[in-house]
Amino acid sequence: MNIQICSDYEDLSKRAKDLIIRQLIKTPKLLLCAATGSSPTLTYQLLHQEYQRNNSLFNQMSVIKLDEWGGVSMENPYSCEAYLQKYLLQPLGIDNNRYIGFDSQSQSPEKECDRINTFLKENAKIDICVLGLGMNGHIAFNEPAQELNPFAHVANLSTDSMQHPMSLNMNEQISYGLTLGMSQILQSQLILLLISGIAKQTITQKFLSQKITTLLPASFLWLHANVVCLIDKDAAG
Repeated sequence: MNIQICSDYEDLSKRAKDLIIRQLIKTPKLLLCAATGSSPTLTYQLLHQEYQRNNSLFNQMSVIKLDEWGGVSMENPYSCEAYLQKYLLQPLGIDNNRYIGFDSQSQSPEKECDRINTFLKENAKIDICVLGLGMNGHIAFNEPAQELNPFAHVANLSTDSMQHPMSLNMNEQISYGLTLGMSQILQSQLILLLISGIAKQTITQKFLSQKITTLLPASFLWLHANVVCLIDKDAAG
């Protein structure tokens, strides 16, 4: 694992943006798996600045949504869908032909997961997976448990996930999570893990211990051959 300690959140975000751009130049049809939340926001904004300078660079890039709050409106401003539309899809000119994501209000959440599983199995591989580190060590909605699910699935959300600022501001009842599974994440060509903020110090130290356990799902990233982990000084302690 390539661990880089960054001077601050801005430094972290610039390094993440530069890495994505380098890979995009090599792989114009790059499939980006996109996380939401505060950690990648500035990275996406910096990608938009690159788009303004050279929008043709993004003409063939595609995006897949990492996870979604289940049972809430796709138009809810605190949904993952609304976040990606605001910070990534619209700023980079990614239309529906180059985007796939969970429908938060599907009549059958299980069938929605099957749809995503089929897409990944038959049509695509993830070139870059952007991840954040949850307060309890989760990645996406792969929560600490005795067992982890390899494929897209309906997730029971932990208390920590329900305390996420997005969920606290939702003003809708969140019933479950929809998420890619651990196998799909670990099959990505490159994983970009972004860890930022003083509140992440404790879980960051647990992650850096390199002890692999289902009770800290992010620890499975130590098994991947190509992970870049960017940690700002606040999170690194």
